[in-house]
Amino acid sequence: MSDIAAGRLSGEELAENFADIHPPLDAKSAHIEASRCYFCYDAPCMEACPTGIDIPSFIRKISTDNVRGSAIDILEENIMGGACARVCPTEVLCEGACVRTAQEGKPVTIGALQRFATDWLMEKGEQPFTRAATTGKKVAIIGAGPAGLSAAHRLSQLGHDCEVFEALPKSGGLNEYGIADYKVVDNFAQKEVEFILGLGGITVHHGKKLGQELALGTLRNDFDAVFIGSGLGAVQALALEGENIEGVFNAVDYIADLRQTPDKSKLPIGRRVVIIGGGSTAIDIAVKSKRLGAEDVTIVYRRGADAMSATAVEQKFAQTNGVKIKHWMQPVGIVSDNGAVSAVEFEYTKQGSDGKLTGTGEKTILPADMLFKAIGQVFVPDPVSGTAAQLELKGGRIAVDERYATSLDGVYAGGDCIDGNVGLTVAAVQDGKKAALAINDYLAKK
Repeated sequence: MSDIAAGRLSGEELAENFADIHPPLDAKSAHIEASRCYFCYDAPCMEACPTGIDIPSFIRKISTDNVRGSAIDILEENIMGGACARVCPTEVLCEGACVRTAQEGKPVTIGALQRFATDWLMEKGEQPFTRAATTGKKVAIIGAGPAGLSAAHRLSQLGHDCEVFEALPKSGGLNEYGIADYKVVDNFAQKEVEFILGLGGITVHHGKKLGQELALGTLRNDFDAVFIGSGLGAVQALALEGENIEGVFNAVDYIADLRQTPDKSKLPIGRRVVIIGGGSTAIDIAVKSKRLGAEDVTIVYRRGADAMSATAVEQKFAQTNGVKIKHWMQPVGIVSDNGAVSAVEFEYTKQGSDGKLTGTGEKTILPADMLFKAIGQVFVPDPVSGTAAQLELKGGRIAVDERYATSLDGVYAGGDCIDGNVGLTVAAVQDGKKAALAINDYLAKK
C-alpha cells in the first residue's frame, strides 16, 4: 500500500528547508569579492555568458561603489539578470571560465555579485530604462516566460507596443513555475516581472493559449509582427505499462504545484521516492522531496554521472541533501499494489563501443510510494502546424534562421520552443533580445 502523506515536517522545519540556499552578499562582502576580479581584457567569463554581459565592467563598478551603474551594465544585456544570477549554472558558464578557477580552483563568485547589483537596483524601486518615441507598430508575443518578456522589453524600448499572451495565470514562465523555491525566495519571480513591465508599452493577457483562445493566422492579421516564446508543452513518456496509475507524477507538474502552494505542509509526499532522469528537474524534485520530509529519495539515470545534464555541482548538492543517485539503470516496469505504485523495476545498462546503450538483462527493483518522471519535455506542434498558418519544424520544434525568423513572414520565435535551444533561462533571454532586434529591423522595412 502506498505511503503518501502531507505534513511530514513541522512548519518551522519546512520554512528552514525552503529558505534561500544562497543568502545574498552584503555590501562589505560584495566589495571584497569584487576586488578578487582581475578585470581581464577579452575576459573569458564574458565570452562564456550567453547574453554577453560585460562582467569585468559590472564587477569593477561594484568595487568603486557604483552599484547602480553595475546593475545597468547587467540589465542592458540581460533584463532578467536578477533571476539568472540565482538560477544559472554559473559553474559551467561564467565562473567556470574565470581565470581564478584555473589558478586557484575558486572563481570570483560572479553570480552572487550579479545578484547583489540587480537586487540593489530593484529594491530602490527605480526604473532605469526609457522608451523611444512610439512607432505605432504592434507586436504580439506568445508566452510570458523569459524569452517572451525579454523580447517585449527590448521591443518596448525601441518604441513598439507589445501585447503578451500567456496561457497560465501568472507571468514568468519557468522562473515562476519551474525553478526550486529555495533559489527564488520572497516571490522574486513576480517582482522581476513587475520591474520589466514597469517600462510601459507592454500589456499582458493571461489565460490565452495558442491553438485555443488564440490562432496564429489571426495574430498575423491583427499585429505587425509576432514572436513565439511558448516554451515546451508536454512531458516525455516512459512508455511503460502502469504509467498513469496512482503515485506516478510528472516532476514539472509537481514542482509547479509546489511553487504555487504557500503552505508546504499541505503537499503530500511519499516516504520512498524514485526519480527517473538526469537533468536539473530531476535534481530539483529530488531535493524538494527530501525537504518535504521523504525518507528515502533516489535518482536513477540510464548512463553515467558524466552524461547527466545536471552539472557536477547540482549532483553534489542533491547528494549532500541526502539524495542517492544510481547510474546505468533504465526503467522496464512499474509494480503496483491496489492500483498504486509500490516499486519500479530497472534493468542495468551498458554502453557499447559505438556509444549505444543496451540492457544487460540483469534487473533490480526499487520500492517506491511515488515515482517522478523527469526525462525531459517536448514541444507540442499542433498550434503552429495544424492550421492554415503553418510553421516549418526542425527536430520537433520551430525552425528559425540565424535571426530567429520562422518560415512565415513576420513571425519570429525563441526560447525552448525553437530547434537548438539549450534549455537555460539565460539562453531564452538572449533569444528574446536578439529576436526583438530582428523584429525591429523587419518593422523598419515594412
